[in-house]
Amino acid sequence: MAVPKKKTSKAKRDQRRAHWRRKAGFEAQKALSLGKSILTGRSTFVYPTEKEEEEEE
Repeated sequence: MAVPKKKTSKAKRDQRRAHWRRKAGFEAQKALSLGKSILTGRSTFVYPTEKEEEEEE
């Protein structure tokens, strides 16, 4: 079974986790922005609404 050869330093571990958290923060910010624009009706995003799906069928 594969095992790490050396112990990962706390600095490397913290750096890796900080990078992951920062990416998650950016994605959350984008999702919130998209949600706000959809609620205000200013979005040109392509998600079909239920009415549009019914009209197509």
